[in-house]
Amino acid sequence: MAEIEYNATGRRKSSIAQVFMKPGTGNIIINKKPLNRYFPYETMKMIIQQPLNVVAVTGKYDITVRVKGGGYSGQAAAIRHGISRALLSVNSDFRGKLKKEGLLTRDPRVVERKKYGQKGARARFQFSKR
Repeated sequence: MAEIEYNATGRRKSSIAQVFMKPGTGNIIINKKPLNRYFPYETMKMIIQQPLNVVAVTGKYDITVRVKGGGYSGQAAAIRHGISRALLSVNSDFRGKLKKEGLLTRDPRVVERKKYGQKGARARFQFSKR
């Protein structure tokens, strides 16, 4: 018998995370590394586990993630978004709880591009009358 697997994609800044969930013991593997080795900071681990804690399914699913692009913060938020979406395919009753916490919304904020004739996106070169 084929094992049930749920998958979803999460995005944040320039990070893209493909999340695969299946019933299990609660292992979280990110890019073939355990969660504790991939993310050195406790806050990142808390961000990733937030959707599981909100719907009270911590330890019931094994999660495998492929994530690329961006830095630690963007990748953690992308994984959180992907896990939230995958939980919806597990049980659509989770939608209310996840939506209330704002976990289903894709954060649209990205880095603003640098403009020509300027130092950065908003910063200007120093002006002098003389």
